[in-house]
Amino acid sequence: MVREARRAEGGQSRVDSYRGIAFSDTADDRRKLRLQALWLRESFRSNEDHVSLTIRELSRKIRDRSISPVELTHDCLSRIEKLNPTLNAFITVTAESALDRARIAEREIFGGDYRGPLHGIPIGLKDIIDTAGVRTTAASALYKDRIPTEDAEVVRRLRAAGAIILGKQNLHEFAYGGSSMVSFFGEIHNPWDTSRVAGGSSGGSAASVAAGLGFAAVGTDTAGSMRLPAAYCGVVGLKPTYGRVSARGVVPLSWSYDHVGPIANSVYDAALMLQVLAGYDPADPASIDAPVCDFTAAAQLIDQPPPKLRIGVPRPFFFDDLDPEVADAIEKAIELFRKLDAEIREVKLEVSTDRTLASAEAYAYHQSFVARSPELYQPATLARIQSGANISASDALRASSDLQASRHAIRKIFDEVDVLLTPTVPIPPPVIAGLREHTDNLRPQELIMLRNTRPFNVWGIPAISIPCGFTKDGLPIGLQLAAAPWREDVVLQAAHAYEQATDWHKRQPALINS
Repeated sequence: MVREARRAEGGQSRVDSYRGIAFSDTADDRRKLRLQALWLRESFRSNEDHVSLTIRELSRKIRDRSISPVELTHDCLSRIEKLNPTLNAFITVTAESALDRARIAEREIFGGDYRGPLHGIPIGLKDIIDTAGVRTTAASALYKDRIPTEDAEVVRRLRAAGAIILGKQNLHEFAYGGSSMVSFFGEIHNPWDTSRVAGGSSGGSAASVAAGLGFAAVGTDTAGSMRLPAAYCGVVGLKPTYGRVSARGVVPLSWSYDHVGPIANSVYDAALMLQVLAGYDPADPASIDAPVCDFTAAAQLIDQPPPKLRIGVPRPFFFDDLDPEVADAIEKAIELFRKLDAEIREVKLEVSTDRTLASAEAYAYHQSFVARSPELYQPATLARIQSGANISASDALRASSDLQASRHAIRKIFDEVDVLLTPTVPIPPPVIAGLREHTDNLRPQELIMLRNTRPFNVWGIPAISIPCGFTKDGLPIGLQLAAAPWREDVVLQAAHAYEQATDWHKRQPALINS
């Protein structure tokens, strides 16, 4: 797959002499030798050493020129070459353009034009986010040759920040599912146990970050599509407030519920990503012109005591029928917050499970395609889309009105608490072979997997999933935290406080070192 992508880019990936580092013919020889010596020292570091570093750490090393963006990009491409055949996390790898951008980043940083913490950092994009000149497939035969002419707004922001885009990541077809098993390009495998699902729909993005095939990713979340795979892959997934991050240039699933956000290896890295992604986009009808605070300030309390928080625990619905190991990990997380001087309060929330509006909007987008080329959809996706065909306009309008009422009502709970705490996913990741053998179980299992994340898309409030433990089989468990609209800073503070008090986020899948 990697080689095919490279041919599509116009040739095999090539790394120049000395790990791709290029200097102009007029560069001062002494400066050249000094930089080569600095970067040569780092060239003896293994790929695994780079994988263990966060964006926060890497950005400092890039800025002081002790690590080269080309070195990092080359390492990521090498890991993709090695691990993607097993994980199937990438659909398209833009190796040539990534290395070109990395060389440009080196020259800019060497010349004193440092753009910020993402400058020179290799990342990936869910393949539902438009990239000019590079196909955006939504993991469907319908779009397998679709090449956008413009970047999505979030891609424009990332490029302006100097991020290196490695390619486009596999997903559940058209983001309509939570397993990432339904894709024209094949199912995605969990890096902690490749016999199990990675979660979805941003499964390729979460698997890539967990396996070191990039240091962060941008995904989408309509019912939990970033937080679910983040929990299953042992990384951080942050869904911002609805309207905080532009969705312009993102293939929609449901306009009223779609969110765009980061997947990363740490809470601070997620904050760094959000700082670049967030902001008003007047060309996106769903974008809201709200002030953007310093998210990174909320996530750098390492040398300060964590804020005293009122944490609400909504046990009815969110704690029903939990896997025992998940339940145990969450109870331990609650106790840890108590030790961090948080006040724990039991709360009750009204949770809507109605999917009328989401189904109607999905069908509205796909209606003409389904009528013309139904055979280009995977059967499971086609069935889900067609489930919205008979929803009347009046039912859709009623559901839209109910959605707005729900988003207004949820604000009241934050008069009582600062943060809501739940398990991200009620069960560990299922085995792929079992779901493949019993296809009728796939949708019911996905609905269970998405049960705890979907309400936060309905409410449109910021929510994050962070690692909080492992099962006896070594599978990650996720903790979900949420706050009031536009209070991503509070979510990040709470998540960072928990992360700093634990070591779960420091673990890596064994296949990285295989």
